[in-house]
Amino acid sequence: MASDVIVIGAGVIGLTSAVVLAERGRRVEVWTRSPSAETTSAVAGGLWWPYRIEPRDRAGDWALASLAVMTGLAGRPERTGVRLAGGTHAGQAPGELGAWAARVPGLRAAGAGELPRGYDRGVRVRLPLLDMTTHLDYLTRRLRAAGGTVAVRPVDSLAQAARSAPVVVNCTGLGARDLVPDPSVHPVRGQLVVVENPGIDEWFTAAADDDGADTVYVFPQPYGAVLGGTAQEHAWDRDPSPRTARAIISRCSRVFPRLARARVLGHRVGLRPARPRVRLEAEPLPGGGRLVHNYGHGGAGITVSWGCALAAADLVETATPS
Repeated sequence: MASDVIVIGAGVIGLTSAVVLAERGRRVEVWTRSPSAETTSAVAGGLWWPYRIEPRDRAGDWALASLAVMTGLAGRPERTGVRLAGGTHAGQAPGELGAWAARVPGLRAAGAGELPRGYDRGVRVRLPLLDMTTHLDYLTRRLRAAGGTVAVRPVDSLAQAARSAPVVVNCTGLGARDLVPDPSVHPVRGQLVVVENPGIDEWFTAAADDDGADTVYVFPQPYGAVLGGTAQEHAWDRDPSPRTARAIISRCSRVFPRLARARVLGHRVGLRPARPRVRLEAEPLPGGGRLVHNYGHGGAGITVSWGCALAAADLVETATPS
């Protein structure tokens, strides 16, 4: 076999896992049904934030490990796509966020004058904000520099990949529903609107309402302001809804009134790969191979990418000799 590891999937989870393995000296191939630019990761808003992911305790640890890596990458934003940006999360106090929040440098309660009308509490913090097109390109370059490769090729079964390497890392996201198969994996549809930025330089998010289907966030990116969003469980439609787009702009304009007049540049839809719990574990394959699963990250794939990649690589280390 020419490769030590086949990583299936070229979204942020797959590429990050491949980078960690290649930089540990493994011969890594990434097999992907679609190029990275066509994955759900490519249309993500890009803010580091543990959102819609279980189990919470482990997700917090993965997220904090990723925060440390991304903070380092933020020193070269034009190359990595990662920069640190200040912003506000409204609707929750620090103590309502989870244990991870106490370990985020600089996170503090927002003062009354720092909150938009309609919110009585919130937090202020500087966090990584990723331009995903640049970041996915960076991960691909970094993988290739470490000797890894990316091939666009269909994968019909995990056994197919196992015939080419002793270890397979399954980072297929929503594709795991059919490939594993794992019927617990399901989509959470997210729709975004990209508009010309009218001068907003800080990000904003708000705690979801009771049903969680409609959210409010604004992310200033180099190419415009990203407005969101939706979180529609079990919705498979990838076509943007004009009615939903208008509702998103309306909600975001209540926080930043200038957005109501901003020129629309584009619409995006992504299907978050949700699962009751992230699956990050290893199991044997027929013939003596080993399969490592790393999927089901919901709305926090970017946030936990490095933490999960490091954990997945540790599982691989137990399967292949140095």
